[in-house]
Amino acid sequence: MFGGLALIIFVSFDVEVMLEQKSASDGWRGEWLEIAEHVVLPLLLLMVPMFFAVRWVIRTSLAPLGTAAARMDSVVGTDRGFRVSLEEFPLETQPFARALNDLLARLDDVAEQREAFAANVAHELRTPLAILMIELDRLGSPDALRLKKDVAAMKRLVGQIMMMAQVEAHVARPVPHDIVSLSDVAIDVTNRFAPLGAEQGRHVALAVEGEPMVSGIRETLAAAVSNLVENALRVTPEGGTVVISVGPDARICVRDEGGGLSAADLAALSQRFARADHANAGGAGLGLAIVARIAEIHHARLVTNPDRKEIGLLFQGVHQIAEQSDRQLS
Repeated sequence: MFGGLALIIFVSFDVEVMLEQKSASDGWRGEWLEIAEHVVLPLLLLMVPMFFAVRWVIRTSLAPLGTAAARMDSVVGTDRGFRVSLEEFPLETQPFARALNDLLARLDDVAEQREAFAANVAHELRTPLAILMIELDRLGSPDALRLKKDVAAMKRLVGQIMMMAQVEAHVARPVPHDIVSLSDVAIDVTNRFAPLGAEQGRHVALAVEGEPMVSGIRETLAAAVSNLVENALRVTPEGGTVVISVGPDARICVRDEGGGLSAADLAALSQRFARADHANAGGAGLGLAIVARIAEIHHARLVTNPDRKEIGLLFQGVHQIAEQSDRQLS
């Protein structure tokens, strides 16, 4: 509009000179007729298609920004390694996209360094804690028994920190998943905790219904179930039974004889450093947070059934029976 107005003013002086030379009788009327016919009308005819053309150019050029924003919104906050694609951006906005990728890379590096530091500290603490436990075994005094409980709580905390660091490392650098039998995982965890439960005056039982197969990391899944069993043993009264169940669909659950957890309580306790009223005084509230994170990287859900006093992992997109996996392998 500014350019068109400037052109009209310029042409008006030129036409005025021409009219003065041609005929002074027409005056301003003839001048404006010339301007309307040769300037205003062509401008109007050009401005309408130019408006739609400029609008289309701007929308097309900025469309990659909207696509990248939608992709950023869809990324989970704990995901690592996300970068925007420079090829989709216009040349003028690529420096901004490159700077954003550099920022994301620096944030990933800081997170990895923090997790590596925690893992290294936890690893270095394991040896002195084990030595301290052996030395306390030699004392045999009531004070030594109390100190052993404190050291055992510290060892459990160190183990949880190391497990959380390992899980986050799998997220930062994804590990190839294998086809894992949930029943095999349940058997391994049962064999591990049955003697421990007997020492505490509790029973650990196994109930298998079907042979669900899932895509995942066997050691990590076993760690998740182990955390659930530890919590179940803590809330189950002496003489009670903790049941590790598998199936009939793609799920592995742990049932105890405690008070049960509602969905809201489970969501709250799945946050890091959240502790329940019955939690061990030496705990740090990482148990269910670790299980929830392991479920997330396996595209599973941490579910609860308060009526059955049961908590477990429900998987999606899995091989439901072993025969299906056998057919795929053959």
